[in-house]
Amino acid sequence: MQSAEFDDHTAEYWARQIRIGSAIAAGVSLLGCVRVAVDWGAGAHWLIPLVVCAIAGQVGAVFLPWARMVRDRRFRRWLVGWWLVVLPLLFLFSYIDDDGLIIYLPGVALILVGAASLYGPRVVVGLGVLSLAGYLALLPAVTSTSAVSVVSLAAIMSCLVALNSIHAHNRRQLDTRRKAAEHRTEMLLEAASDAVFAIDAEGVVRYASPSAQRILGLRTDQLSGTAAVALTHPEELDGLREWLAGLWNMPGETSRTEARLRRPDGTWMHLDVIGTNRVDDPALRAAVISLRDIGRRKELEDELSKQAFTDSLTGLPNRALFRDRLEQAVARRRADGTVTVLLIDLDDFKLVNDNLGHSAGDELLATLARRLRAEMRPGDTLARLGGDEFAILIEDLDLAGAATLAERLLAAGREQVRLGSRDVNCSLSIGVAGGDMPAEQLLRNADLAMYAAKRGGRNAYELFSPSMSRSVLEEAQQRVDMERGLEQKQFVVLYQPVVDMETERLTGVEALVRWRHPEDGLLSPNQFIANAEANGLIVPLGRWVLREACEQLARWRRETPDAAGLVMNVNLSARQFQYAGLVDDVAAALADAGIPAGSLTLEITESMLMVDIDGAIETLGALRELGVRLAIDDFGTGYSSLNYLKQLPVDIIKIDRTFVEQVDTDAEDVALIDAVVGLGQALRLQTVAEGIETDGQWAMLRQIGCDQGQGYLFGRPGDAASVTGLLARGTGTATRVAAGSSA
Repeated sequence: MQSAEFDDHTAEYWARQIRIGSAIAAGVSLLGCVRVAVDWGAGAHWLIPLVVCAIAGQVGAVFLPWARMVRDRRFRRWLVGWWLVVLPLLFLFSYIDDDGLIIYLPGVALILVGAASLYGPRVVVGLGVLSLAGYLALLPAVTSTSAVSVVSLAAIMSCLVALNSIHAHNRRQLDTRRKAAEHRTEMLLEAASDAVFAIDAEGVVRYASPSAQRILGLRTDQLSGTAAVALTHPEELDGLREWLAGLWNMPGETSRTEARLRRPDGTWMHLDVIGTNRVDDPALRAAVISLRDIGRRKELEDELSKQAFTDSLTGLPNRALFRDRLEQAVARRRADGTVTVLLIDLDDFKLVNDNLGHSAGDELLATLARRLRAEMRPGDTLARLGGDEFAILIEDLDLAGAATLAERLLAAGREQVRLGSRDVNCSLSIGVAGGDMPAEQLLRNADLAMYAAKRGGRNAYELFSPSMSRSVLEEAQQRVDMERGLEQKQFVVLYQPVVDMETERLTGVEALVRWRHPEDGLLSPNQFIANAEANGLIVPLGRWVLREACEQLARWRRETPDAAGLVMNVNLSARQFQYAGLVDDVAAALADAGIPAGSLTLEITESMLMVDIDGAIETLGALRELGVRLAIDDFGTGYSSLNYLKQLPVDIIKIDRTFVEQVDTDAEDVALIDAVVGLGQALRLQTVAEGIETDGQWAMLRQIGCDQGQGYLFGRPGDAASVTGLLARGTGTATRVAAGSSA
């Protein structure tokens, strides 16, 4: 018997064969009815209504739902009984009819052929044996048949039975092979990464591979008969319909698209859809659709897109996305609308990285990004362009409004930030540019304005003006010239004497850098130090000055015994002092020059110390451990408190020249310097007065009790040879006069 598992193909085949058999049976019955009416006697006409009813039943059987009925194993077994009933009826008809043997043989052949088309060899052989037995039973009633004819007809019937049995066997083998091939195909499709659909011209799914359940979460019976568009995301419905319409217009061609289909849990899957039009293939008459899950690829693409256009540290748009949005804003600018760009730079951010580490720097940038975002309107764009540089894109806000925003941003940037165990003060430089111009020019103008804010002292904003272009170009050229000057040793160090106020003995010198420019001549620090501080060249320049001064002190000590106690004073810039490698630079300069650490005094201004007092104390402590002496330069011009002064590990206070200028004529200056000297004595600090130019100033300062002095009265900054001359002249008034005249 057939397997209980019937697929659609097998059920349709059975239904088709049964309908053909029913139609043939109705036709044969009709011939039998005619035979009874014409050749049989009048006494047999009562059979005609019965035969007509049988014909009607056989015709009605053609329209029964056989495809559904034959799926039941018991029903298929019952169908064998149909032939078991038909054979005796055929035998009786043939027995009564005068030509019954002629009728019997074709009838049996039809029964055997019909059985062979559905059942296996055993059923066919069984029906064949019954048919042959009926044939032999009919022979006695036919006296005119010879023995040779009987044997021949029996042999023919046996061959007919054998052929139909062989046919049934071969059909069973072919059917088994077909099912095995289909099973292999189903297994391959089930294990495949793609789901395969067959969709008809109306867009209805006619076939779905088993793998569809794994991919879409729907069984094949749930998908069969479903319209493909019913599973499609509403946003992509029109596009998919258009794609399917185009596919149906290209017989034999393949097309590709992407779509989102709904799963039973309501989630949406991103699928790669490949369709091939097989409408011309009579076995298909459909479009074959292959679906591949590309959700992971989409996630990766989204992540790559995010990485390509988003800053990983702050989550803000990066330079590429900001530039794209700026170009779009410029392109859609209305006639009465404006586009404004604010370029923001965190002042001295490199020092945070150098001193506290990159993790602290990252934390500072993330904190700053949150603060900046809080000051902006929801529709504005804040981006991190890279490093410590941010940008803001604003639409429909005039420059006055942008300036107000810049002030709020500056205030937010000035708030202290807690990094680990340290409170860090920072500031911003902001450039503002707006107007009707291309995106690239807006960025360039904002950049120029930002650098103007840095030149102006930082912690400020500047609105762009055309004059900035020239000054920036000049500064850029000066940077190039300074880099070349460092390479070509165009910088020189001059030395100004520091003397004992009582004896006028030369106790030390202060190293002062000058730039011997090949075109502009000798430049004072006021003409290049600020630019060097802004562009970062002050660190290598300061390192060179430190090493040059130490080596010169070593030469003096080798050349003359009078320089044995001479001290070298070297100024440190703000960037140098905050530079993480400062202590190493000082140690290396001392070691390479071969001079004791106590012969070097480093001068730091009050304002430098107060930027980060905790960090300043730590750095000064590290320098003191080397053995160098430390001085607070320009004392009185800053805003340090006595409490901090007590904590700072310094040795010297240098009184600024502004308090010395009128010390011989102004009682208030006398009182002020007297207080500073008294403070120094109380804290066991040396006091040095700067800018002494007259005998009156020198006399008053000596009377107050100032320890050392420095100024044009004792000597202007000069080269190393001038200091050698001072050492040779010894001490006393002659030294002061001679030094003054040499200026």
